[in-house]
Amino acid sequence: MKTAAENVDQEAQQAAEAGAENGAPTTQSAAPAGDVAALQAQLTEAQQKAGEYLEGWQRARAEFANYKKRVERELGESHQMSMGTAFKSLLPIIDDFDRALTSVPEEIKDNPWVSGVSMVQRKLYKMLEDNGVVAFDPVGEMFDPTRHEAIGTDPDTDAPSGQVTVTMQRGYLIGDRVLRPALVRVAP
Repeated sequence: MKTAAENVDQEAQQAAEAGAENGAPTTQSAAPAGDVAALQAQLTEAQQKAGEYLEGWQRARAEFANYKKRVERELGESHQMSMGTAFKSLLPIIDDFDRALTSVPEEIKDNPWVSGVSMVQRKLYKMLEDNGVVAFDPVGEMFDPTRHEAIGTDPDTDAPSGQVTVTMQRGYLIGDRVLRPALVRVAP
């Protein structure tokens, strides 16, 4: 591909040859030297502007890609927060199922009604799991105020100070965020 300067030089040479054929005196260039220099300056200026425009376009494209990623991330976080709010309202119901099924008398454990209630509980846990909600039981972990809520101490334990000894109510996470802290007792 020819540059603009090469095109100007070629046109000048063709004009000179055409003039020679018509009996005009032959000169190396039909255009004055000042015109060529002015065209060269315009070409240089146009190339600089094109470079500036290219840089600006590339910067705008990168900014748009970053904007798009940020919006997608914020949308995902918003979706996760709204899902968390909905699931948080279900957690007391799941706790009630847990308490009810742990206190079923031995003589009716094989009752079809109890089995049906147990199936409903398993479906609730499966729904939570499918949506990224995970239950956690922190017994044996060190107390973490961002994940646990201490409701008492256990003075009759050999566990190191600050270690969770009993979980009174399981905690739940959705992604990396605590949906509900675990209610725990801690070693003094």
